[in-house]
Amino acid sequence: MQTDIVGQAQALCPEGMHPQEWQARVELAACYRVFDQLGWTELVFNHITVRLPGDRPAFLINPFGLNYEEVSARNLVKVGHDGVPLEPTPHHVNRAGFVIHSAVHAARPDAHCVMHTHTTAGMAIACKREGLGHDDFYGAELFGDVAYHDFEGITVHDDEGPRLVASLGARRVMILRNHGMLVTGGNVFNAFRWMWTLQRACEVQVMADSLRGPNVPLTDEVRVACARDARAFEPKEALERMLFTSVLRRGRIDAASLV
Repeated sequence: MQTDIVGQAQALCPEGMHPQEWQARVELAACYRVFDQLGWTELVFNHITVRLPGDRPAFLINPFGLNYEEVSARNLVKVGHDGVPLEPTPHHVNRAGFVIHSAVHAARPDAHCVMHTHTTAGMAIACKREGLGHDDFYGAELFGDVAYHDFEGITVHDDEGPRLVASLGARRVMILRNHGMLVTGGNVFNAFRWMWTLQRACEVQVMADSLRGPNVPLTDEVRVACARDARAFEPKEALERMLFTSVLRRGRIDAASLV
């Protein structure tokens, strides 16, 4: 029987912590471990954030300076959309992470989880004029769902936020040109599924373009069908959680280490 490590950790809710916030904390901490297992890290940089429920806008972000494997449910930082921590914490928040994530969380009610990576394959595709192709199994799943945002330098200026949001529009995925990848999702598991799909599409494209000879193009009809079928895959929530927890098990991560 498969062990649901996330569910076990969520059962360890501290006294006084709202169960919904603790659930979000555990899922996000687990996601940092998943990224670490897959090598989607950039030393202490990049971020995965989760919006918190409640009347006051807030989201969770990783403590700046910690490796992904050091992030836990307890040390995640709760910040408002102004970037100010809402609870006492010894940790700092990376300004660049706040600008990107706060803008998306504030503008997209459906973006409960926002992921940003600088993987080698992802950055390579971000540097190509044509961007992400849709002529392989994974790239075709993202057809019609990829936005682009031109590079303006390190994202530490608030005035770039509205332009980021305008570039993203209603799409799930955005390629930050010359920079990296951004994915939104309804929860951690959903966002992970599409980040994994995007990462695989980037890796395949990099490898295919390195080989001699032309690539085999797909028709828009096939691309549309592939994207439609990928979104309709059932049972969707069970699949997304299964993919996520399979990586945790591979890393032999236990519930106690997440909290």
